[in-house]
Amino acid sequence: MVQLTLPKNSRIRTGKTWPRPSGAANLRKFQIYRWNPDDGENPRVDTYFVDMDDCGPMILDALVKIKTEIDPTLTFRRSCREGICGSCAMNIDGINTLACIYGHDEVKGDIKIYPLPHMPVVKDLIPDLTHFYAQHASVKPWLETKSNTPQKEWKQSIEDRKKLDGDYECILCACCSTSCPSYWWNGDRYLGPAALLQAHRWIVDSRDEATGERLDDLEDPFKLYRCHTIMNCARTCPKGLNPAKAITEIKQMMVERTV
Repeated sequence: MVQLTLPKNSRIRTGKTWPRPSGAANLRKFQIYRWNPDDGENPRVDTYFVDMDDCGPMILDALVKIKTEIDPTLTFRRSCREGICGSCAMNIDGINTLACIYGHDEVKGDIKIYPLPHMPVVKDLIPDLTHFYAQHASVKPWLETKSNTPQKEWKQSIEDRKKLDGDYECILCACCSTSCPSYWWNGDRYLGPAALLQAHRWIVDSRDEATGERLDDLEDPFKLYRCHTIMNCARTCPKGLNPAKAITEIKQMMVERTV
């Protein structure tokens, strides 16, 4: 079920249905969330028809085609087109994912596209990630050291380096955090799966010398412990990561340090 943070006292209304392209035999219907903060209107869902015989295989290809050939006012983020930057994260057919690596053939029937759930909307498919990025910054996602800086590099064994696998690949697309009910209801205080995955990445880094301070900062009823391990984050991650596992390991570290 799609959950959206809408402008106050607003309801999603039926929007414009754009003409079908002439001569096209292989059409797909796209129903796309639209909202412009400057026009004073309620959000709406516009309907577009795309000729799939003249379109690339990914959802992003269709969105670019719609914007280029049908409706230039449609607004969304995109950059790398390779599932690396996380810019094109959105809710497609009820799933938080990346439009650039999600294919049309993965959706049966009409293709419904909304912005990421429970985030303030800047315009159309663009969520406001200001708070999300601030939470990421709060876990100090950099190496904290007290020792003298080595002349060349901070060395790390192969075994210690492997501990970072499953953490460092996160692209901060926000798909996991915006799929988490605890984050929906407590996002002002609960850091959410993405920020906690990043916190775990630095806590387990053998080169970091602020493990105690990092754990102290997470010892809070809301920052860490609002996770109830329902696994939405792992199911929706377009990179196949498991934030719930990382959060569980942080909780275990909390227990071990008190024993």
